[in-house]
Amino acid sequence: MRGSSEKMTSTYSSKPPTQPAGRRLRSGERRVLLLIVDLLLAGIAVVGGLYFWGRLDIANQIPSPGWTPTFSDFLQHRVDLWYYFLPVFWVLLLADLYDVHRSSDWRKVFYGITRSALVGLVIYALAFFFSPKGSLTRWGLAFFLFFATSLTFLWRLLYIKIFTAPAFMRRILIVGAGKAGQTLVQAYKGLWPPPFYMAGFIDDDPQKQGQQMEGFPVLGGSDRLLETIEAENISDLVIAITGEMQGSTFQAVLDAQEGGIEVTPMPTLYEEFLRRVPVHHLESEWLIRSFVDAARASGFYEIAKRLLDILGGLVGLGICIVLYPLVALIILLDSGFPILYKQIRSGKGGHAYMVYKFRTMRQDAEQDGRVRLTQERDKRITRGGSFLRRTHIDELPQFWNVLHGEMSLVGPRAERPEWIVEFQKQIPFYRARLLVKPGVTGLAQVSYSYYATVEEMAVKLEYDLYYIKHRSLTMDLNIILRTIWQVFSFRGR
Repeated sequence: MRGSSEKMTSTYSSKPPTQPAGRRLRSGERRVLLLIVDLLLAGIAVVGGLYFWGRLDIANQIPSPGWTPTFSDFLQHRVDLWYYFLPVFWVLLLADLYDVHRSSDWRKVFYGITRSALVGLVIYALAFFFSPKGSLTRWGLAFFLFFATSLTFLWRLLYIKIFTAPAFMRRILIVGAGKAGQTLVQAYKGLWPPPFYMAGFIDDDPQKQGQQMEGFPVLGGSDRLLETIEAENISDLVIAITGEMQGSTFQAVLDAQEGGIEVTPMPTLYEEFLRRVPVHHLESEWLIRSFVDAARASGFYEIAKRLLDILGGLVGLGICIVLYPLVALIILLDSGFPILYKQIRSGKGGHAYMVYKFRTMRQDAEQDGRVRLTQERDKRITRGGSFLRRTHIDELPQFWNVLHGEMSLVGPRAERPEWIVEFQKQIPFYRARLLVKPGVTGLAQVSYSYYATVEEMAVKLEYDLYYIKHRSLTMDLNIILRTIWQVFSFRGR
């Protein structure tokens, strides 16, 4: 969230001019639009890069007597196949910017595109350094990055100009001003820029009508639903009633839907704009009706994920072996032996396994036998351990668990059995995170800080359940790239 509280209050409480009724793009549709245009512009960047690289290459070559190289000769002899796949690599680097809220903030867009170009440059520089001399181009990539960065930035500014205008913002009316509806509004107020315009609530409780809930008005009961929709030019209704719905309310919602209004359950919209599952506002049958069925992954995904785990595990374990002497020296000089520590964690289905990490805490961190959550600036963490945590180097031995099949590259954080027993008593649906293998990294890890309280653990669970429900190979690659950036940014803890 950015901007002063005065600015936010004005934005959320003011009523924008009424716009003609029309269908607004939903978050998923906006992501698809961003992806398609980004790919198209990256393709244009490839063409531009080839043109200027080719002209430079031809001008610098000394032709044989009686022969002048043509652009066709350049394409045939100088351009490798990998160059044509740069648009795919580019959109993977832009992974963070397919979040519809980040993509509406020009500061985050500028930062994200600049970061993507720099990370791409660093990755290519490493490949260039270790490749045979003359096998990779410098100018070709430089031209591509210049055009891709410039075109993407101009397009994203145009996107922000268009889709933050009132005419393109969805106008939301919440049916139900109880705890679920108020929780949705609290989450909405924590986002900047706002993903849609919130008109207020509809509720049949006479004591709430005419009152303000979380700064938004209760505009009436269900008997005035259609009238309110017309007066406020509503595009979407959000159903935030977790108990039994009255027949009159149900009929009014059906009438609105027949009139072209989008009707969305509160948990669905919560997932859409926060990429989290609202664990405290779900009915018990949701786990079967909306989660378990949706969480079943295809056989292709499972095979592809395992192949990615094997490849990533080999690379990660190779890095671990290379860095081991240096890491061992840091730990020895700082706090002595042991270098590694092992601990029992719960895997898929609650199956216990032994996880391995580089030791980052004092040897007596749990000498009294009590397990404790890691706190911010935890005094048990050694000086060397703090560095290893910030760079995520302490996680490298876990790649052995990945190769062994007990963990995956991406998944919920591996948790100790003691904490699972404790958390499932206090947090609804907590055990559902054991439906998949734990991961070295995950959506919760890259989206939220380490937890220190049960409330923060609940937030991380919301991310974990969202990942389990929506996981895909694209999401896994997105999370891996975001993790790589966190490593370069020293954002571990």
